Amino acid sequence: MEPLFPQGPKVGALEDLALQVQTQSAVLSGMLHPCSQLAVVDLTRLINSYYSNLIEGNSTHPIDIEKAMRQHYAEDPFKRNLQLESLAHIECQKALEERLRQVPDLEPCDPEIMSWVHEIFYLRLPEELCWVQNPDTGERLRVVPGEFRKRDVAVGGHVPPKHDALEGFLTRFHESYRRAQLRGLKPIIAAAASHHRLAWIHPFLDGNGRVARLITDTYLRALMPGYGMWTVSRGLARGKARYMEALATADMPKRNDLDGRGPLSNEGIIHFCGFFLETCLDQVQYMTSMLRLDELLGRIEGYVKLRAEKIIPAPMEKYPSIKLPAAKILQEVLLRGEMSRGDAAAACGSPRTGKDILPQLLGEGLLVSNMPKGPVRIGFPPHAAGYLFHELYPMGVSQ
Repeated sequence: MEPLFPQGPKVGALEDLALQVQTQSAVLSGMLHPCSQLAVVDLTRLINSYYSNLIEGNSTHPIDIEKAMRQHYAEDPFKRNLQLESLAHIECQKALEERLRQVPDLEPCDPEIMSWVHEIFYLRLPEELCWVQNPDTGERLRVVPGEFRKRDVAVGGHVPPKHDALEGFLTRFHESYRRAQLRGLKPIIAAAASHHRLAWIHPFLDGNGRVARLITDTYLRALMPGYGMWTVSRGLARGKARYMEALATADMPKRNDLDGRGPLSNEGIIHFCGFFLETCLDQVQYMTSMLRLDELLGRIEGYVKLRAEKIIPAPMEKYPSIKLPAAKILQEVLLRGEMSRGDAAAACGSPRTGKDILPQLLGEGLLVSNMPKGPVRIGFPPHAAGYLFHELYPMGVSQ
């Protein structure tokens, strides 16, 4: 499996891409007040779940994920299970974020972390989603949370390492991608390369793609300011055909003696890393365009106008429309990051009108608060996010 890291002169082009991603992500991290950034991170976490599910072939609309977060589940058992799958992904990502906060030098490529992620995810899944079927024999196998596979498998045309060799492969994987030993731009390239190599090893009976994306998210979050305000999974899902092609290319054996020192193609991993970093850059640039302050303030005003005219469907029957002064409240809270409820109500020019509007904004998630009477900050719930962040996800209608 050597080398795990891309080699040769073409690595310079990867470093150029990595530098652009790092620089532009840092710029993105300073575009909003830190309290307002929390709303973007909350939204991105949900969107990350949506796109990761989409890559797996399971589509659960962001609005239905939002409903599940409020314990409003579909009556159809199949759709309900997919909602629960989305919640499991979100809870897993939250757990990883918290662990990274507690241990800033966390090594995401540690096999113990990968097993922990797999365990958290599968313990939260409904029983029906914890089984896989052998396509050749029809045998049904239960996926044990956190357990590395104990049998050999084939994934399409790819035959991963034998199960009794996993320990050695995972040890080498951990040693090769430890952040502590990498300098300069190499950690960012390592995040890209490790994403493929983990999928190639295929350490679990099922859930490998999802674990790889969660591990990669954590790796990128640990490396650069701004990650969490954008997500690579959106780009991977929107370019799914290219993503699958790039993974398959990096699976290929080396073509000749000039194509790397190990059994896998060095050109293949360079191709994958290039695709991955270009995808990262595209997603940073997308969110940067969406968070330009003047334009975002304008889209907030436009959203409120459409709601006031009942052109956009209301998320709650209780509030069929919204008053125009709500735009001033939302804009001011966005700019200031956090405001007392009294100051937020007064931001529209009439404290009495603002006081009437505030419960609706809180009820719809356009404002959020950590305490019943505490200060408020901006929220970007999925029912509004599709209008505020164009093409964040397919609008469609929640099923």
